[in-house]
Amino acid sequence: MSEIEEAHRRKMAKLKAQVDARIAAATEERGVFILLTGNGKGKSSSAFGMVMRSLGYGFKVGVVQFIKGEQLSGEEIFLRERCPEVDFHQMGTGFTWNTQDRAGDIAAAEATWAEAARMLADPSYYLVVLDELTYMLSYKYLDEAKVLKALAERPREQSVVVTGRGGGAALRELADTVTEVKEIKHAYRAGIKARKGVDY
Repeated sequence: MSEIEEAHRRKMAKLKAQVDARIAAATEERGVFILLTGNGKGKSSSAFGMVMRSLGYGFKVGVVQFIKGEQLSGEEIFLRERCPEVDFHQMGTGFTWNTQDRAGDIAAAEATWAEAARMLADPSYYLVVLDELTYMLSYKYLDEAKVLKALAERPREQSVVVTGRGGGAALRELADTVTEVKEIKHAYRAGIKARKGVDY
């Protein structure tokens, strides 16, 4: 064995020992709360990836979208047409910056939250995705304490994914995993139109 190969073997053996130790230390088994936030692209895409994972194992999934434009998205089309078993709800008012109707948006957010709260209280849901929920907290369309309580008191085996920019320190503190997606470059800023199947 060459010196380079031996050095590589030692490095990989050390890495394997570290990974094995972390795996062995993770003994608690329960659902997790994942917060996907930040200004970069890919938060909802990541959440829908977890939807596909859960469906692959035959688990029950619920999805609630709190901000939705008029343009259909690929994930919506796929779930509605090919995965009717997914409990899928949308706020239905469009983007809040388009409606410019605070009272109407609050009423819509509260009605949509009722669907989310129902799922969060039901142990039959293995995964619940609350897409763009953070905006409802940032705009104060929903009572933060009520949302945090429902997230904290959900069934032990249920996992939940919340997406959106911001959301506040309390939401971050409650989450088990927080991932911040950072934008380095975005095609849209260079004048490139959103692409079907990639951006929506």
